[in-house]
Amino acid sequence: MAIVFYISSHGFGHATREIELINALLTRRPDLDIVVRSDIPRWLLELSAPAQVTLQPLETDTGVLQIDSLTLNEEETVRRAAAFYEDFDSRVEAEAAVLRNLRASMVVADVPPLAPAAAKRAGVPSVVVANFTWDWIYGAYASFHTAAPRVLETIRVAYAATTAALRLPMHGGFEPMLPVTEDIPLIARHGRSREATRERLGLESHRPVVLASFGGFGLSIPYDEIARRNHLTIVVTDFEARSDTPSTELCRKFDRRALHSVGIRYEDLVAASDVVVSKPGYGIVSECVANRAALLYTSRGHFAEFDVLTAEMPRLLRCRLISRDDLLHGNWSTAVEAVLEQPQPPEAVPTDGADVAAERILKM
Repeated sequence: MAIVFYISSHGFGHATREIELINALLTRRPDLDIVVRSDIPRWLLELSAPAQVTLQPLETDTGVLQIDSLTLNEEETVRRAAAFYEDFDSRVEAEAAVLRNLRASMVVADVPPLAPAAAKRAGVPSVVVANFTWDWIYGAYASFHTAAPRVLETIRVAYAATTAALRLPMHGGFEPMLPVTEDIPLIARHGRSREATRERLGLESHRPVVLASFGGFGLSIPYDEIARRNHLTIVVTDFEARSDTPSTELCRKFDRRALHSVGIRYEDLVAASDVVVSKPGYGIVSECVANRAALLYTSRGHFAEFDVLTAEMPRLLRCRLISRDDLLHGNWSTAVEAVLEQPQPPEAVPTDGADVAAERILKM
């Protein structure tokens, strides 16, 4: 049986949670053929999913254009989306042919509208697994309504073809799929114990350990200087840090492939950290929740998910806003101390959404 995943590549959150779902499916059914159609980085799949998963590069949607990790380009976002959806029907027909050729039994989307539209045309059931929809994200930009209103309607019609929608917490959108929508728990990656990972990496525990995580879109921050000035141990991967960032006792720069070679994954770094400093996105928020790390977050510009996440986060984890100015100028110590003084939320929320989604998909 072949299951075809269509995954948006705007940030890593879509991919990391779908890889968790893929792993949950293969645990239950090792005989499954899993095909991922997406332009996510190949290394992300290679580091987190079994070798039997096939990646077929494809532009599945256009997401939101990022100038850097904290800055969006609304005008270019509208232009690219308008161009992509102008010939959407031909894209749907081409993907329907691919699904027939693959003999797909199921399509899973997070969250390209192309997927349910192509699945319906190919006569294949489809499942959306996500916390937001692109019509909801785009609808927050006035220029979509004035310059590209057909994009929103095209997306909504495509989503309405979905067989079932598994809606994650901290959600927005889903109106076209409400009749077939059900809520599931957080899908989150769980790391090893904090103590075990710190011991393997040689991380000192007498200073707060802070993981810098900004999704790889580019952000020029002098982590080594900030670590010295704020009496922190900052952890960063080569994907995040500038090429000239040194690896020192206070600023530990790790090569992601070297970590993988010794069995350490990114979620282990989250679990090993006292605080993660980041922009809020579903992926990093869910991993902080699952691994009980505090989150120091900053504004990510005009993105509808930001308001939903920041409204929900206080009941899920210790979190605190740091201004963009303080973040970029390295004034971290006061905010780090303050967020670590917060009590943990009284109740742990379920983070077994991958298992719940896998069972639901296999029953279908």
